[in-house]
Amino acid sequence: MSRPAPLPDPVPHVLEIVPEGGIGGHPKGLNNLFYAEMWERFSYYGMRALLLLFMLEPATKGGMGWDQTHATTVYGNYTMLSYMLCILGGFVADNFLGARRAVLIGGAVITLGHFTLVMPGTTTFYAGLSLVAAGTGLLKPSISTLVGGLYAPGDHRRDAGFSLFYMGINLGAFAAPLITGWLAQGETFRGWLAAAGIDPASSWHWGFGAAGVGMTFGMLIYVRRLSWLGRVGSPPSHGHRPWGRLAAVAAGTASLGLTLSFASSARWIMPALCVLPVVGAVWLGVIRKDGESRRLAAVLIFFLAATLFWAIFEQAGSTLTLFAEKLTHNEAFGEPFPSAWWQSVNALMVMALAPAFAWGWMRLGHSQPSVPVKFGLGLLFLGLSFALMVPAASATAAGKVGPEWLLSVYLLQTVGEMCLSPVGLSTMTKLAPARLTSMILGVWFLATAIGSKLAGSLAAEFTAQDPAAMSAFFLEQTWAVAAVAAALFVLTPWIRRLMEAR
Repeated sequence: MSRPAPLPDPVPHVLEIVPEGGIGGHPKGLNNLFYAEMWERFSYYGMRALLLLFMLEPATKGGMGWDQTHATTVYGNYTMLSYMLCILGGFVADNFLGARRAVLIGGAVITLGHFTLVMPGTTTFYAGLSLVAAGTGLLKPSISTLVGGLYAPGDHRRDAGFSLFYMGINLGAFAAPLITGWLAQGETFRGWLAAAGIDPASSWHWGFGAAGVGMTFGMLIYVRRLSWLGRVGSPPSHGHRPWGRLAAVAAGTASLGLTLSFASSARWIMPALCVLPVVGAVWLGVIRKDGESRRLAAVLIFFLAATLFWAIFEQAGSTLTLFAEKLTHNEAFGEPFPSAWWQSVNALMVMALAPAFAWGWMRLGHSQPSVPVKFGLGLLFLGLSFALMVPAASATAAGKVGPEWLLSVYLLQTVGEMCLSPVGLSTMTKLAPARLTSMILGVWFLATAIGSKLAGSLAAEFTAQDPAAMSAFFLEQTWAVAAVAAALFVLTPWIRRLMEAR
């Protein structure tokens, strides 16, 4: 198969078509995407904050009444598919719809899914999760493609723009658990329902409904300000549509999704996870050696590092949620609060740190750490967060621990996240060939998908009854993260050469 000459950037001549005058001197389209993604993430994290707790809640109290193994498996599969479908969604956006139309259609499907979850029942529960996952797969890589398309080749504002975009994500992620958690778990709201003659056990579905309202707001804002994007993300102009490749991508995504969905343990996934990207990176970066292949080799290395990162980080919705629910005093200033509110802490910290990181990257300019060093730092801080969970787990032998443990853990994880996640998004748009931008972003989100599956599988092994076992659980993962961080630091010169290949 012939390969076109590598391009320096996926969106050439972008300054001719994108209106300026946006947030902090950025293109105006960033304003639109900032608020659209804020509301989309409100819907996602608002529902995710409730998901595992709802499945574990007894049926008599409005939940599903499932055991921990089944609930964490469903949680892992759902979060995995939400990101794994980004590969298929990115391919459809690149070759059929265009990114801007893919965002609109994906948002409509997500909205339908959230409102389906309002209706009680096992069938509507699975249908709602499926719709949200499918819509996220179409929207998520496409909206990131639009952000990357706002910037010209070599524009030094790109990383800062993605950091601001990331702040919009976390505005939604911060507000959502506070609102949906209060609706689903708050005794005050349940009292209001009872006073109105409504079954208080239905409060969970009011939380799911609030997530749907948020998604509706997001799509209304996006459509109203669509002209701010200029021509970025328009449908492909060529008449040919690669239906055969679409079928192959769909079949491959389905096969991988089904294989991982039926995996009950993370133990056999980890060897394949490590071996396949390494083999691919060696093949593309050492054997083939052309510029495009070498940049794709760098993508695979970042994919491996990001997968491990998300396998630990995404336990915020599984392992750390269980730790918060069962082993933490959920009180602030003497007042109890819903355990779902812990899901807002990371987002609050991102909002506090994102402007500093955006300013710092712009201030450092060409002197800032390289991308592989930033990834290594992200993993280093993540590993420190789980190292802190080791003494926290041991302390539960004397009873529930104070909230300061989880606050410290989330602070370390947030610093790591700011070093890796927005930088990773920006880097994918730089390294991707122009014809594959959304699909490469889909591969980037595949790292989150597999990491989320691993997070759910690992949570099935978590036990709140044995402090020693908990300590060992967190320590094992700490060493795994430390090993990958060390490898990234050692390999930084080679990875930089791969990224700069032309």
